[in-house]
Amino acid sequence: MGAAAEVDPAYFQDPEHRPKPAIAVVHGLPVIDLAKALSSPTPADLGKTVSEIRDACRDWGFFQVVNHGVDAAVRERVEAAARRFFALPLEEKRKVLRDEVNPLGYYDVEHTKNVRDWKELFDYSSTGPIEIPASGDPLDDAVQEMINQWPENPPEFKEACEEYGRQTKKLAFILLELISLSLGLGADRLKGFFEKETSFMRLNHYPPCPVPHLALGVGRHKDPGALAVLAQDDVGGLEVKRKADGEWIAVQPIPNAYVINVGDIIQVWSNAEYESAEHRAIVNPEKDRISIPLFFNPAHYTMVEPLEELISDERPSKYKAYNWGKFFSTRKRSNLTKLDVENIQIDHFKVVEG
Repeated sequence: MGAAAEVDPAYFQDPEHRPKPAIAVVHGLPVIDLAKALSSPTPADLGKTVSEIRDACRDWGFFQVVNHGVDAAVRERVEAAARRFFALPLEEKRKVLRDEVNPLGYYDVEHTKNVRDWKELFDYSSTGPIEIPASGDPLDDAVQEMINQWPENPPEFKEACEEYGRQTKKLAFILLELISLSLGLGADRLKGFFEKETSFMRLNHYPPCPVPHLALGVGRHKDPGALAVLAQDDVGGLEVKRKADGEWIAVQPIPNAYVINVGDIIQVWSNAEYESAEHRAIVNPEKDRISIPLFFNPAHYTMVEPLEELISDERPSKYKAYNWGKFFSTRKRSNLTKLDVENIQIDHFKVVEG
């Protein structure tokens, strides 16, 4: 039995979802240079970037960006602060433990697809309290605030996290404009949905795992929000399911690059022109890993449905409208507790073609 006998079976993936011993390394995941789009671009320069983003969103749902404007020193500071925080004793980290009432803070028993993830994490908002529905009940109008819980140690943690969050958020708004243009819409078409955004940052720590063939750092999933902007260290571990053949493909870390993926909300807004891709994180038997995603989400009161400009007689609406805040409240509960039912998915809002 060896190491597996000493590990809680709650971490074990079903056999069909366990990572393979070896996997192809992707060279095909698009890498997009944002330098010209961030300077004063000519229409031709912007057109090339927009075209690259259109192809990446349609063919992969994922891409990496370089020359993105986020200060490398700011990123290094937050990674160092994250490592110092996760190195603290467990009882110290659990002083800022999150719960169902306030899902910001530290957590180490998250579930994905009802299987426990091999990781610990810390969630925070870089813009202060986040307003979300108090429950997933459609008849309940009450709202609650998600409030940051900052640890006392390390002392530089709060400032490093906040500055990093501000810079990453700027990049997310730039990407939102480019994605909007790639759909043939105006640059500001999607911006109004984010006036009271429900975005949050996450620090992920994946410790070395004695059973990397049985467990996953994060099980297979699609992101329910609009966009994710991910920094990963040089250890790697992110895998994306390739649309062309369903194979799990490793995403090679590129120094100081960001991995971007469109979430379910953009899939719906685009009327399925773009598709949110399934992805997961494998674990390493010897090295620990840090990754830091921004989950970029609209205001809780947003009704998510295909944009009217992207609906036509030839391409009718593929989704019924749903309330983002209610969807988010229902999903966050399932991350904290193992449910007896399948997690809510956007497929539940697909229009059935008769």
